[in-house]
Parts: sequence; structure tokens; C-alpha cells
Amino acid sequence: MLRSIPLMLLALIAYNIIALGNEGGVDVWQTEVMAIPMLSGVTWRMVLGDAMILFGLILLFIEIVKSTGVGSAAILDHALSTFVFIAFLVEFLLVPSAANTIFFTLTLISLIDVIAGFAVSIKGATRDVSFGR
Repeated sequence: MLRSIPLMLLALIAYNIIALGNEGGVDVWQTEVMAIPMLSGVTWRMVLGDAMILFGLILLFIEIVKSTGVGSAAILDHALSTFVFIAFLVEFLLVPSAANTIFFTLTLISLIDVIAGFAVSIKGATRDVSFGR
């Protein structure tokens, strides 16, 4: 059952926790998370918004690997991933703090999760079908 929980739900929850804690009006997504001096002499900086997108991409990779499984758990995972995408979409359209590029990118990552999950499952299922003896 735990395998059926879509990981993009973690990104949705994390975004909302951070956004709800930011009612002061300061753009929390521009908060510097880390800075690494490069050999070129410049400093590469990662802000919280970049880290959130990176987190979503890592979850997408894990979800695509999970979608290679077969059975009722995979079907439930695809269905729940669809509901998570719908939650992302509704929040993007209706919640003011979600109307930004970071949340839109997470919404697209969730959509890719849904499409890739179904595509990988369908492709895998066609290989499992055999005709004749």
C-alpha cells in the first residue's frame, strides 16, 4: 500500500508548508540555500525555488522507476498520481501563493509523472502479452 502513494504528493505538501509559512510577504523562494565557489571565480548560488524544482525532478525519476512495476499497486499508483496532478492544477489556478513559475513547473513535473507512468505501464504490458503457443 505504501508503494502506491505518489511521491509528488511530498512536493505538493512541502510547497504548501513553505508557502503557508511565508505570509509576511517576503519572497521565500529567493532565499539562498547554498553557495559554491566555482573554478571560474564566480559563485554558484541555489535558492529555495531551485531546490524545490530539483526535489520535484528527483521524485519524478523515482516515480518513473516505480511505474515499471506491474499489478494492482501500479494501477493504484497511477490513479493516485492523476489525483495529485489534479490537486496541483486546481491549486495553481485558485491559490494566489501558487501562481508562480516554481509551482507551475512542479505542476508540469506532476503531469509528466502521470503521462510517463501510463506510457511505461502500457509499453510493459504489451511486452507481457503473447499469442499462440
